[in-house]
Amino acid sequence: MLKELKYLLYVLSIFIFFFILLKFYFSDDYKKKFYRSLSNYENIIEKFSKNLPILKNDTNNIIEYVDNNMNKSKKKYKFWKLIEND
Repeated sequence: MLKELKYLLYVLSIFIFFFILLKFYFSDDYKKKFYRSLSNYENIIEKFSKNLPILKNDTNNIIEYVDNNMNKSKKKYKFWKLIEND
């Protein structure tokens, strides 16, 4: 009897927890606060983005292109030929 009451108490506490949780997250007050905070973050991001410094581009002519045809002494291997040699 005591064991059943204990399980009933556990199940009941879990259901109460989820009920209160869902009631809170689906309430209108929570939705209003959530959307206000989103708009607040958008305003903060916009405000800080206007004050960002623009950096000078110093990456011109950095890449050097190398011609791959210079080293023709490489032997081209084929996968099946390598297996046959073993």
